[in-house]
Amino acid sequence: MYKNQKTHSSGSQGLFQLLLQEVNFELLPEKAIYLPDQKSLLIADPHFGKAAHFRKAGVPVPESVHHGDYVKIKKLIQNFQPLHLFFLGDLFHSDFNQTWLDLEAFPGLFPGIQFHLIKGNHDILPAQFYRSELWDVHSQSLVLGNLLLSHEPEMDIPEGMLNICGHVHPGISLYGQGRQKLTLPCFFVSPKRIILPAFGRFTGLAKLECEKHDRAFVIANKKIVEVNLST
Repeated sequence: MYKNQKTHSSGSQGLFQLLLQEVNFELLPEKAIYLPDQKSLLIADPHFGKAAHFRKAGVPVPESVHHGDYVKIKKLIQNFQPLHLFFLGDLFHSDFNQTWLDLEAFPGLFPGIQFHLIKGNHDILPAQFYRSELWDVHSQSLVLGNLLLSHEPEMDIPEGMLNICGHVHPGISLYGQGRQKLTLPCFFVSPKRIILPAFGRFTGLAKLECEKHDRAFVIANKKIVEVNLST
């Protein structure tokens, strides 16, 4: 069941409400999901530290690419006042660099929130880097009611469960006149799965194979817009 696009009186403008598997979802143009019944924010693939990783390899990427993502998370927290914030993997991009110190300090600004990390393929830092009082780290997928939270899409989803994941960085290409083409991040919704767009700005996009019952909700002009996958 898909509800109409609307604004949230205390949260994000231009969100899109969904009711799937008896769970209320709010798809946010900030490339996150809010679960109002669980008072939880879901974010996938921020890839903090990626800019420093590239600079180390000689590619001059400024650290400012991450600053906007911190600001965006802070605003989401202020607007929605969640009790839990779940990162669905690839919180930090691989090996340690100084950017980790900023990330480590960030949860301390919000003592009323429990920060969770479901580890992704890029989350390779040793366990001691995650201070226990700030992070609840999960090496495997996590069950939240009838939601199965994971980094990569789960292939075997139990009956009655809905898999919420990231990893893929889904995008949809829109075509206009004169061979114009624009590829935008999207929420990719299947009957048993929702794939979040990559939250980090310094990430690519992957086009997915669409089946009959798949739907895509594109982020465009700070709004969530459903696109017709049959055309």
